[in-house]
Amino acid sequence: MTRTLFVTGSLCHGGAERHSVALMNRLAERRHECHAVYVKSGADQLERIRLRGGGSVHCLDAARYFDWAALRRFARLLGRIEPAAIVAANPYALMYAALAMRLSRRRAPVVVTFHSTRLLGLKEQLQMAAYRPLFWGADRAVFVCQSQRRYWRSRGVFARRNEVIYNGVDTLEFSEARGAGGGMRAALGLGEADYVIGAAAVLRPEKNHLQLVDAIALLRARGIPARALLIGDGPMRAAVQARARERGVANDVLITGLQCDVRPYVAACDVMALCSFTEAFSLAALEAMALGKPVVHSSVGGAAEMITAGHNGILFPVGDTAAFTGALESLADRRASRNMGRNARRVVEARFSETAMVDRYERLLLELCAERPRPGEAAAH
Repeated sequence: MTRTLFVTGSLCHGGAERHSVALMNRLAERRHECHAVYVKSGADQLERIRLRGGGSVHCLDAARYFDWAALRRFARLLGRIEPAAIVAANPYALMYAALAMRLSRRRAPVVVTFHSTRLLGLKEQLQMAAYRPLFWGADRAVFVCQSQRRYWRSRGVFARRNEVIYNGVDTLEFSEARGAGGGMRAALGLGEADYVIGAAAVLRPEKNHLQLVDAIALLRARGIPARALLIGDGPMRAAVQARARERGVANDVLITGLQCDVRPYVAACDVMALCSFTEAFSLAALEAMALGKPVVHSSVGGAAEMITAGHNGILFPVGDTAAFTGALESLADRRASRNMGRNARRVVEARFSETAMVDRYERLLLELCAERPRPGEAAAH
């Protein structure tokens, strides 16, 4: 068994954070000792953490991007926990883990899981220039799809060894029986004849919810009773509502706000959509597929590794509203969407289960711990 320390930038809602929480919970169930450290104080997912056997959770309470006091707290934690391995989610967490090890003069194998594909602005590009050497010093980099690994390797982002481990979904928790969206559909004021298109994502610019609003307007102009259910919240909420009013579909775009359990909301939809300008390997898409929903996904990141077009979903060129609307229109036929949804569920069961994902990470951590020099061994060579 291993003693592993998981590091995240925060515990806010987000794919990387959810991935880390699921991984540490499942490893703890397998009797590994797991500890969690999060840098900043956002803790929406804190209640999801279920650690056993002496596991612990710590917030560094960083008040700014780089906080010396938080770093010193982390260094002291390393001395108390003495992890056999560290798993850092994304470069920001990796930075704190690497610097805390230097400050504490302790060494443990480091795995960085990377969940992004595209740098959206100059600030992020400059940050990545600083992060690259930290990747080079990591023992393993885990990418979430093949296309993401190729993208970053061509840009000099890699560790001593690099692997692809696909995101996975708990196929018991995400099942049609657990979703039970009929009652939710009525509670939201959605009629049986409505064609409900869902999107489960934080309302941020890169998620491109405005394109879904435009598609709803186009579909309704064609006589299709399309309505959007946006499962989440975020800084783009006001802009989304303004676009819906501008396009005359304000009553047909519903925003739920942040939800701890998205399953009944996804189950209430006929189809799920991701219009993102950038994705690595969307956990939200996999969860929708596990719930038996076809996904209409912009062709970015590892979407083509997840979706076989026409079988378990449809891909469209990023930013192409005409193609996006056409794909949604083709799934307004409920027989077609349900058949595709059944295929989506089968694909998740066969290739993207949480159990398969945790198996891979467990093997990786056990290998790293077996390779770790014992105290004094490095000095002897």
